[in-house]
Amino acid sequence: MAKFENINLEKGMYQTGRTLTEILEEMDPSENYKGSALEGLDAFSRQLKRFDIKVSGKGSDTIEKFFATSNSAALFPEYVSRAVNAGREEASMLDDIVATVTKIDGMDYRSCTSNMTDDDKSLKRVAEGAFIPVTEIKTNDNLVRLHKRGRMLVASYEALRFQRIDLFTVTLKQIGAYIARSQMADAVDVIINGDGNANSCASVSPASAGSLSYADLISMWTSLSPFELNTVLASTSAMTALLTMTEMKDAVAGLNFQGSGKMITPLGANLLHTTALTGSSLIGLDKNCALEMVVAGDVAVDYDKLIDRQLEKASVSCIAGFAKIYTGAAKKMTY
Repeated sequence: MAKFENINLEKGMYQTGRTLTEILEEMDPSENYKGSALEGLDAFSRQLKRFDIKVSGKGSDTIEKFFATSNSAALFPEYVSRAVNAGREEASMLDDIVATVTKIDGMDYRSCTSNMTDDDKSLKRVAEGAFIPVTEIKTNDNLVRLHKRGRMLVASYEALRFQRIDLFTVTLKQIGAYIARSQMADAVDVIINGDGNANSCASVSPASAGSLSYADLISMWTSLSPFELNTVLASTSAMTALLTMTEMKDAVAGLNFQGSGKMITPLGANLLHTTALTGSSLIGLDKNCALEMVVAGDVAVDYDKLIDRQLEKASVSCIAGFAKIYTGAAKKMTY
């Protein structure tokens, strides 16, 4: 009998800062299944197979299959967490604006930064025996503000008993998408207003108030130097203005957009539409050094049953915040 079939599952296996999948991988490494019929499955997926729980496809089981035994019931919170995470990853644009992700175990985190002047950014010649110029890196004065985002799921016994898992997954993924959008709004707020350490975003003025021109994009591009303009965040209004510019309506580019949905982008930058920006605003940034994301653990799921009312309850939450790395790596324009 394979090792994964002998693991005793219980709710006590869930630990702060570690997912059940990670714990199962330590107990039952996937590398032991290379060349077997189970190759390609992670430790959690092997447990689903052990209890014959089908979470997707035409033969998807009902949710009550998780609760057929006490062992299989311990898999339910991890299933919820993975589904929410999948929805968050599908909807998230954070990978396109975040330079690095820092995972912490507590609620207090102080980022570091280097406030470099224009003189600091040039590496000068150093004479023999002379002092080498110093670049100071120090921790910020204020802690990174972390925000907890979550939702409580409440379902009746009847709803869970007859609900197909794949349909329930759609709901969980949508919750993950809501979390992603909220975190995106947090990130944009930090880019514009700073993280509490007097590092708000500098503004670039358009040539003519009330309109956006290609020359304004050039102005933003030059103002970011020596950083690279590789990402542009645009509000709905700014997105419309960008896509209707004469320079953005090249015939070949138009055919590519209409045929594949791939848009021509200003100055080769990755163009992202976000509702976190309102009005006629856009942000140009260097995603390689503008923003740090701080995460306190993964998606947390707590599950409980109210026997007297025959209700199943599960809370889904995650904690994250953002800190600016280099203040000058992002500029905002409002026209």
